[in-house]
Amino acid sequence: MKAFRLPRKVKKKLKKTIWLYPADEKGNSLMAWPTRSQKDYNAVIQGVVRDIMAGSTKASRKKEKAKLDKATEVSDEELRTFVDDIFAKEYRNSSYLTLIKAKNNPKAIVAYYNFINAYNLMKQGEGSYSNTCCLLVDYARDLLRRKK
Repeated sequence: MKAFRLPRKVKKKLKKTIWLYPADEKGNSLMAWPTRSQKDYNAVIQGVVRDIMAGSTKASRKKEKAKLDKATEVSDEELRTFVDDIFAKEYRNSSYLTLIKAKNNPKAIVAYYNFINAYNLMKQGEGSYSNTCCLLVDYARDLLRRKK
């Protein structure tokens, strides 16, 4: 079977953004990798997947970031309920511990604040922030891993 390959310039153009499939009934979307998968590339060509950055401006991204960057503290028990609500059973403990470490780390505390605010926005029904919450735990993990 022949390997999936794209021309260099097409691949570069597709890598510059994040591609998402249409949202399901809960508002969650699967991510597409058109540079790696023939199926995802065909979905981009057919217009099934959407570019996450399409239609966004610098001002709108700044407004979104301001919503998530507010300093918001919650108790550890409340954080545990947030994590239990978002994650599957096998990921809950590690995600909770990562967020506790991020809460006490000056470089990673922004990911903690973003998680709390994204969860609150998701509960208010303001967009699909459940994927954002999951990505923010990974972001906190990356910030904690970086050397000082």
